[in-house]
Amino acid sequence: MIYQKRLNVVILGMFAMFLCTSIKLNAQEFSVNTQNSSLLVYGTSNIHDWEIETENQSGVISLETANELQIKKLNFTVEVESLKSGKNGMDKNTYKALDTKNYKTIEFQLVSTEEITDLKDGNFKVKTKGDLKIAGVTKRISLDFNLNINKGTVKLVGEKSLKMTDYKVSPPTALLGTIKTGDEVTIKFNTILK
Repeated sequence: MIYQKRLNVVILGMFAMFLCTSIKLNAQEFSVNTQNSSLLVYGTSNIHDWEIETENQSGVISLETANELQIKKLNFTVEVESLKSGKNGMDKNTYKALDTKNYKTIEFQLVSTEEITDLKDGNFKVKTKGDLKIAGVTKRISLDFNLNINKGTVKLVGEKSLKMTDYKVSPPTALLGTIKTGDEVTIKFNTILK
């Protein structure tokens, strides 16, 4: 009787250890590979359309794949002064509008995963909600993207349109106000995490 109880305790202990080990093996964290990732901001003005690209971004995604894909953590940070258009004057106006003296980064933090659709072969369509902080103002946004998992690499591809004035950012102007940018911008990202 005592032997049977001890055997049960040992079996239960081994089963618990197996469960914990399985969970750890199935939960993985991936970090942004800046060199292979791109984040572009597209906008308009009364003269011509424009684009600006980030040279420095960071972030992590934590995935659990035990039974079905779950996103446990997702956050991104972009250094504002790493946004480059190839035009020095435009970059300065952008940094001024985003008040880089006081706010050095743009940040996204996952709040909830609303829906994950398995498209097979490591491809998923994901709908999330998260907090986006620009120039010190945080807004809850929906962010949808395609996610691909392949050989230790996660790829996120998507886009999001938003208004600068929602974040109390005045659309930049140039040449004494003769060039005016539109309020709405579109962010397109192709993010590689390893």
